[in-house]
Amino acid sequence: MRSYQEKPVPDAVVKRIVEAGRLTGSGMNGQPWHFVVVRDREMLKKLGASASSGPYIAQAPLAVVVATDKKSRFGVSDASRAIQSMLITAWADGVGSNWVGFGGMEKARTLLDIPASLDVLAVLPFGYPARAVGKGKKQRKALREVAHNEKYGRPFE
Repeated sequence: MRSYQEKPVPDAVVKRIVEAGRLTGSGMNGQPWHFVVVRDREMLKKLGASASSGPYIAQAPLAVVVATDKKSRFGVSDASRAIQSMLITAWADGVGSNWVGFGGMEKARTLLDIPASLDVLAVLPFGYPARAVGKGKKQRKALREVAHNEKYGRPFE
């Protein structure tokens, strides 16, 4: 989702989203993530300008910036799991999102005073959809193309 209503996301919903990330399982329970919640309009504009793949961050009422401990062996995997938890939780409340970036987001790290020991994995803009979504068919491969039964090559149906 890349276009949002100007309607703010209520505090209780924001907390549920961030809690979903925090409560996600992680390798060896390392929890190698940090979540920076951004609602300030000027900072959202700066984050949007800092991400070549996500200028629409500037229009979102909220973003969660996900940073990982660079020393963690499971950091990217664990934070990816937390991101998915946050996206699904948000959607349950009618709030859409999108994953922007994939590591190395130095401009975002600097803007938010995130320490050099952390890597910004992604920026997640959140907001209520500007137009109706979710009622059409998704373009996905057939289950038999991606799921296998007992051994690779035996379609799961």
